[in-house]
Amino acid sequence: MQASAYLKLSVVTALVTIALKTAAWWWTGSVSLAADALESLVNLAGAVFALAMVTLAAQPPDAEHPYGHHKAEYFSSGFEGILIIAASLGIFWGAYEHWRHPEPLESIGLGVGLAIVSSALNGALAFAMLRKAREARSVALEGDARHLITDVWTSAGVVVGLLGVMATGWQWLDPLLAVLVALNVLREGVHLLHESTHALMDEALDADSLARVQAVLDDFRHPNTLRFDHITSRVAGQRRFVDMHMHMPSSWTLGRAAALRTSVEQALMSAVPGLRASIQLLPMDVEAHFDDPKDLK
Repeated sequence: MQASAYLKLSVVTALVTIALKTAAWWWTGSVSLAADALESLVNLAGAVFALAMVTLAAQPPDAEHPYGHHKAEYFSSGFEGILIIAASLGIFWGAYEHWRHPEPLESIGLGVGLAIVSSALNGALAFAMLRKAREARSVALEGDARHLITDVWTSAGVVVGLLGVMATGWQWLDPLLAVLVALNVLREGVHLLHESTHALMDEALDADSLARVQAVLDDFRHPNTLRFDHITSRVAGQRRFVDMHMHMPSSWTLGRAAALRTSVEQALMSAVPGLRASIQLLPMDVEAHFDDPKDLK
């Protein structure tokens, strides 16, 4: 199943869970269940936006975007982080109002049952989405899956708290739970926003991928006839890139040099799935100095 199909399923699941949690809040009057329903509403908005960004990211390169649209997924993760933070502020306000004007809860058992059903739906979907996100290296899918996992923990906390209200009659547990939910939601929102911001800064390949790149280059290196330098890498959505200079004797023909470069590129892309390698050919006695002030003018 494609990443977009999982996100469409996430939209449908969000609609179902919103209906379940809203009904639970309506019957019980619980502010913690209202907070849980609000988080599911954020899930829906996030899933819709993530679907739009994944669709955009899948578009082929064009004249205005010759390197593709892969970074669109990071906007999805950042947008969802902002939505989560906004939802946490709304939950804080609702908890404060309920603390000032507490009302007795009703039909708690029914509300707990609906919360458990919605949590089970989110948990099953989050597990499948997270596995697909790692397989496809989809930032948008991972962000949505992690938000669903946060929702599962939120619902679990609400259920435990409402059972505590039933057992003790302490109505103040409900707004206290809402505050704890808000803190958890806020933490996840800040984390997603932080991750998407760093990703937009063109981070290098992960340590494992870099090690595999170096292993391939080590297989081709020769002290007198072949060396590599100025090796740089970056990640853009599902795509990974590595650039480098390959030095060889100036006596080699262009055809021989190009054939060897092709072999190196193919070996790199086989070792690191999704990698795009770009290699510039240079003679052994020629160096490129990127940090030379003259080159920066």
